[in-house]
Amino acid sequence: MGRITERGAIALLLAALAACGPVQAGGVPDPQEIASRRIRAVATIGQIADVVRNVAGDRVDLVGLMGPGIDPHLYRASEGDVVSLADADLVFYNGLHLEAKMADVFEKMGGTVTTVAVTDEIDRDDLLNPPEFEGAFDPHVWFDVSMWMSATEAIRDSFVEIDPEHAESYEANARAYLAELEELDRYVAEQAGRVPEQQRVLVTAHDAFNYFGEAYDFEVRGLQGISTATETGTADLSGLADFIVEREIPAIFVETSVPQRFIEALREAVASRGSQVGIGGSLFSDAMGDEGTPEGTYIGMVRHNIDTIVGGLTESRGAES
Repeated sequence: MGRITERGAIALLLAALAACGPVQAGGVPDPQEIASRRIRAVATIGQIADVVRNVAGDRVDLVGLMGPGIDPHLYRASEGDVVSLADADLVFYNGLHLEAKMADVFEKMGGTVTTVAVTDEIDRDDLLNPPEFEGAFDPHVWFDVSMWMSATEAIRDSFVEIDPEHAESYEANARAYLAELEELDRYVAEQAGRVPEQQRVLVTAHDAFNYFGEAYDFEVRGLQGISTATETGTADLSGLADFIVEREIPAIFVETSVPQRFIEALREAVASRGSQVGIGGSLFSDAMGDEGTPEGTYIGMVRHNIDTIVGGLTESRGAES
């Protein structure tokens, strides 16, 4: 099925919701009915879907909307997506305008299907508010592992509320997963410490890694803004190339969900200044890796990223991986 406009998605959603049975009336399924079957859940990005699987286990039938290489900033719902959303007991999304083109769809679902923005419980004082984003928060919170623990707790609480009969299972699964995230947070911090302080500069295609920089002491520069919908201008390219030459940065990084041509153009701009910069490797930013691979999980994705960043910045200048 093809992608549809927001207006078309909303019209289809309203029709699908009207056809739903009384179980979903008011957005609160009957606990006894829920306890007798698997919960139907939808998650927008892979990072959220992975947490849902870890918390709910075999209690959930999960539909993930955005797979490997999909940019959530630009994603439009398909007809199949809208049907899945209307049929869900729980819909998990990031919020903070990450899924910008689906915002109206989620708004129309309110009160009919339970929707959960997993970032809602994060203290707003802890969120980054870049000036170029005109008062909105940076949505890429999963790059601070400790912050993603809060999202995990929000997902756990949503399952406990909708299915209290199985609360003990959700809570036990969440405790085990949160312990893994604590270990991951320590690992990232330890690996980041291997890079000399003056070399801790991460240059990528767009500003997805600001929370990573804040949490693990990296200076972060992106060629595009927070959203990949932002156009890259000649001045942006020139300014970042000057910065790379001045700071003698050894490597810049590709993102799997952003076209590589942006980073290649940046390399060419650096070369035109009589310098060189290597491609340090490919990072997962807005999307995870293929299902069944280590990078297809949140923990595996984060480990891949920090290992790639450390390797790229500590190798000899100009080397390509």
